[in-house]
Amino acid sequence: MTLALARSKPRRYVLDANALIGFLEDRAGTAPRVRRLLEEAFRHDLPLFLSAINWGEVFYISWRQHGEANARAAEAKLRQLPITVISADIDRATRAAALKQKHNLGYADAFAAELALERGAWLVTADPEFSKLGKTLSVSPLPRHEK
Repeated sequence: MTLALARSKPRRYVLDANALIGFLEDRAGTAPRVRRLLEEAFRHDLPLFLSAINWGEVFYISWRQHGEANARAAEAKLRQLPITVISADIDRATRAAALKQKHNLGYADAFAAELALERGAWLVTADPEFSKLGKTLSVSPLPRHEK
């Protein structure tokens, strides 16, 4: 592959749950950045990735913070976006569990990291915990949200 071709190839991205929560809540710094990634995904017909475990995390957090009706509305909105949700099979669960054990990650975080590593993608997240993986994981950092 030539350098020019490598530069023209769009990056692949995996979204962590906090990236989508920040988008749904229209958080400054996060929402515009995720919106740009979604627009780029539409433009290049190159969907963003999300682990099914993180999809469930987004739904759960939306419900806990904003109620069931808002969680269902968020789910409907997300289904319209260029996001490919990747299921968690036995092999993926085993790789995620190994990452959790080796790097002391949260369980859902381990699925986001595993998916990014498996797809050779950048992980879009505001969570500093992913720094535990060092240079093995490419992170596209979002601003931290203080509650």
